[in-house]
Amino acid sequence: MEISLEKIKELREKSGVGMADCKNALTEAEGDLEKAIEILRKKGVAKAAKRSDRETGEGLVKVAVNEEGNEGYIFELNAETDFVVRSEQFQNFAEKLIEIVSAAKPENKDKMMNLVLEDGNTVQTALENLSSVVGEKLDIKRYDILTSGGSVAAYSHQGGRIGVLVAIDKSKDAELAREIAMQIAAVNPKYINPEDVSEEEINKEKEIYTEQLRKEGKPEEMITKIMAGKINKYFEEICLSRQEFIKDDTKKVCDVLGNAKVEKFIRFAL
Repeated sequence: MEISLEKIKELREKSGVGMADCKNALTEAEGDLEKAIEILRKKGVAKAAKRSDRETGEGLVKVAVNEEGNEGYIFELNAETDFVVRSEQFQNFAEKLIEIVSAAKPENKDKMMNLVLEDGNTVQTALENLSSVVGEKLDIKRYDILTSGGSVAAYSHQGGRIGVLVAIDKSKDAELAREIAMQIAAVNPKYINPEDVSEEEINKEKEIYTEQLRKEGKPEEMITKIMAGKINKYFEEICLSRQEFIKDDTKKVCDVLGNAKVEKFIRFAL
């Protein structure tokens, strides 16, 4: 099958591998990007695929927590250019919107878009009006709400390009929750604990590591011994509780949490 230049370039960006190798991998994978990344990793020429939910385009992530500290709100407001995002009109609209959302507590994005503002317009209409003023398409890509019987914290990173909400089961501990939110913003875990990782994902990583080690000439019995360490290292990269704490690399996040547990986290990134 014919592989487009755009797809080859996309694989090159994700893998850091040359164009020829990318084209061969895509041909072997019949155009499937994820399979092509896996093929390159098995050959030992590509780094692990990035697992973050990195988004394209410009915008701003806004976060807030209620006064009781047990509920948080997050949305992503988008524009076409950074110039508009940095404008006073866009920034003011985003700030006004997070205040309205915090007060109204809409359950989902549809209800958020139908909230009525002071001037009688809905959020949707106000967004369309602002779009006509700034001359760019504006959109609210996503919205979420996080509630806990314990503590919820919010953290904004990189000038609003990353926003995090996290809930821990320990009530009235906003400081601890905020430190965990900072960790999530900086390191971008995929799961909370190793037991949250599916057997399918673990087996896929084992398969990739096995192929890499065989290409290095490692005997089968040694591969079995090395595998446990490889998987533990994988957990340290993708599982929040196993990660090194960003403020003190002699500690893991689980050490910082003590007897508290992370219930859930939400991370939006542009």
